[in-house]
Amino acid sequence: MRGGLCVRAGGLSAWRGRLRAARTSTPPPCRIEPATPSVVVVLSTWRFDVVSVIVIVLAGGLYIAGVMSLRRRNIVWPGIRIIWFFALGLGSFAVVNLGFLGVWSTDMRWAFTTRIALLLFAVPGLLSMGAPVALARLVLTGGSLRRMNTVLGSWPVRLAGNAVFAPLFALVAFSVFLTPLAGSLRESSFAGSVLTVAVPQMGLLMVLPIIENTTQRTSFFITVEFLLVFVELVVDAIPGILLRLNNHILDGLGQAAGALPAWFPSAYHDQHLSGDLLWFIAEVADVPVLILLFVRWSRIDRSEAKALDALTDDEMDALTREHLRRPRE
Repeated sequence: MRGGLCVRAGGLSAWRGRLRAARTSTPPPCRIEPATPSVVVVLSTWRFDVVSVIVIVLAGGLYIAGVMSLRRRNIVWPGIRIIWFFALGLGSFAVVNLGFLGVWSTDMRWAFTTRIALLLFAVPGLLSMGAPVALARLVLTGGSLRRMNTVLGSWPVRLAGNAVFAPLFALVAFSVFLTPLAGSLRESSFAGSVLTVAVPQMGLLMVLPIIENTTQRTSFFITVEFLLVFVELVVDAIPGILLRLNNHILDGLGQAAGALPAWFPSAYHDQHLSGDLLWFIAEVADVPVLILLFVRWSRIDRSEAKALDALTDDEMDALTREHLRRPRE
């Protein structure tokens, strides 16, 4: 191509004639294949994945069993919770793993990174709208309930439920996409199956303690979390930015082999698309964290205000004197 024209063989004089004609007319457009799939292709591409189907059946079965157990005890579980859990939670899990992203996750970088990012952030958040922990607390009794509360109160769960942990974990996890390990994980069917189960579980550990308030925090601690999460708005976008701006193939894999559709991107464009989407998801994922922090801070502030209002005048005076005396000691 030269001067925006599709040049064909025909001699120098013929080429000059076409050039003169082009100055007074619109040149014929060159055929450029699309670099991304159409909406029709995305919506019509599906697969059957045994691991994903097993997870959907088990999670849905346990949830329905819990709801039926409450009905036998004349306890009504909100129907909207059931709809959210199945339509949004398990529905999003099915779309991510059985749809376009799952089909092309092995061959395309941006499908792989987007799938992992959605499994880590979007799917757990949508599953938590069904309040599975609250349902389990109503269904379980005795030793089973105590064991569940012990797990929820353990330090790994409390650490994962810290609002600062999610962006930091995302920064570390997404940094893997900058290494050859990402290529190995993408091509391994075993690793793909493990990630299908492990990534949403990790996301649930980060989301459920915040949404369902399974851990206790002070208002001061929430304020510190607010400040740190604002910093993470910039930090956790770094892997996506590096993928977008880097002109070297970071995972060490070349172009996918075999017959590929016309819209299939080149290795460089694939990596750049991966960075764009990862960057976008990393930024958007911090917004719900900020909202959840604000909601939790409001609850804690109301609880602390009620505790202070319940004090008598003598108790308030004693508390004030103790507070004023403390810096001098």
